[in-house]
Amino acid sequence: MNIDELKRRLIAEVIDREGGYVNHPADRGGPTCWGITLQVARDNGYQGDMRALPRPFAAKIYANRYWHSLALDEVAELNQDLALVLFDFGVNSGPGRAAEYLQIQLNVLNDRGRLYDDIKADGALGPATIGALRAFADARGDTGLTVLSHTMNAERVVFCRRLAERNESQEAFAYGWFRRVVELLSHVLHQRPVPREWIDEVAA
Repeated sequence: MNIDELKRRLIAEVIDREGGYVNHPADRGGPTCWGITLQVARDNGYQGDMRALPRPFAAKIYANRYWHSLALDEVAELNQDLALVLFDFGVNSGPGRAAEYLQIQLNVLNDRGRLYDDIKADGALGPATIGALRAFADARGDTGLTVLSHTMNAERVVFCRRLAERNESQEAFAYGWFRRVVELLSHVLHQRPVPREWIDEVAA
């Protein structure tokens, strides 16, 4: 699958998975629509009722906030599963956290600086992080990138568990979080096809 089609499909799938308007009393983010929180919608210029958030507007937010901010075109050139994991991590827990956890993983996988220099774990995925990722890929190959994808997913499980440990109200979501992460790389979540028009309405 080419990278543009991958991006469009993943955004359409996450919109389908998140569904329409939800206002769960235990959700600290408040009301959401298509998985977009009220604050994120406002930050991106939407001032209307969240029940009426247009799906193409949500798709644009996903592309800008969760795909391009994580340089996932470049990541997907190396490994599409890793791009999938980082995108879903960013959607669930914030793109800054997804980037920071990738940077931390890359730092512990550089064999004490023999493969590449440590990078700053600042949550900003820029040229230094992409450079380290490319160096890791050169050293470890496709198998290494698969290992990295799964270790990123493992970090997500730990992060979600800690959220529920710190705040009992979040136990309402814990099983769903764990299931989402565990099933992600088996592509169980992608067995139901989304409408083609949903894919096509995602901007390039």
